[in-house]
Amino acid sequence: MTVVPFSDALRERTRSIHGRAEGATFMHDLMSGKGSRDDYIALVAQHFYIYEALEAVEATMAGDPVARPFITPQLTRLPALRADLEFLIGPDWEAESSPLPSTIRYVDRITAVSGWAGGFIAHHYTRYLGDLSGGQHIYKVMQKRFGFDTNGIGFYLFDQIADPKDFKNVYRDQLDATGWDEVERERVIDEVMIAYRLNTEVFEDLSEAKLAVA
Repeated sequence: MTVVPFSDALRERTRSIHGRAEGATFMHDLMSGKGSRDDYIALVAQHFYIYEALEAVEATMAGDPVARPFITPQLTRLPALRADLEFLIGPDWEAESSPLPSTIRYVDRITAVSGWAGGFIAHHYTRYLGDLSGGQHIYKVMQKRFGFDTNGIGFYLFDQIADPKDFKNVYRDQLDATGWDEVERERVIDEVMIAYRLNTEVFEDLSEAKLAVA
């Protein structure tokens, strides 16, 4: 019997819900030219709260033998997000920004699974591998549309990763080497699906917030 590598099973099982997140109206509008610079700024602000939570959990998981291989400063996004928001909004950006209800739920979920290596890795995988994949297309579109150089899109620029494709392959090898049994694999896949759903809900909230001020 052929054993399917966990990284392949994870990608296949979550393909449809990942596609729904990518196809959310807010992101479609932003990528197709219907979204505004303010829409992009609103997205960056919500990313800040999500990554603030994720990277806080990362600090507590550094000693976990299963989680530790996934933790690397090459992926750290908070400094770039802070710099982006200061450029996009100004030095008082923290006073002018706040998390949406869906973002609060997302942050709460990341915090709730913080003691579980599989849960942390599920959210880590969902965010960072997405940044290294679709995120690279997003920054090119935003750069072209809004005239950014590197300021304002630093979140998407992984300047410490020479070859994103190779990095992702190594990451998937690490997923396959976790040694999880079938029950734990299912738990992790379920958590990845929760992460994608929460991400989609953030896009939905951003769309509603946009309509409320139209």
